[in-house]
Amino acid sequence: MAGQKKKLEAELGEALIKLQRELIGRGPQETKIYIVQDMVIARFKGVMTVEEKHLAGHEDGRKLVKEMRQVLREMYSSQFEEIVEKYTGCKVLSSHSDMSTKTGERIEIFVIDRNLEKEVTAD
Repeated sequence: MAGQKKKLEAELGEALIKLQRELIGRGPQETKIYIVQDMVIARFKGVMTVEEKHLAGHEDGRKLVKEMRQVLREMYSSQFEEIVEKYTGCKVLSSHSDMSTKTGERIEIFVIDRNLEKEVTAD
């Protein structure tokens, strides 16, 4: 049912926000989770700190912010993947991340081992 999908997306969003707050000290201003076939897509808005926003005004600063965020993501990727696996019951095959220093938005994509969207929207 569509309600089951929305509930799972909301629960995943809350769990991922909680993890970010525990690891980094703050979470995104807004989060939206999308279950699309065999992918879980997480869209986080307002993730940059005040300092990162200042750095993003300069070319070298943008590179520095992206590099730092990539290192943090690599450090904590297994924890993000564990949450996705716990809530979906699926195995994460791969995960990918990128952040825009222009919009302050980060995208996480988790490729999972089956078409979860079909399962959670089936009658």
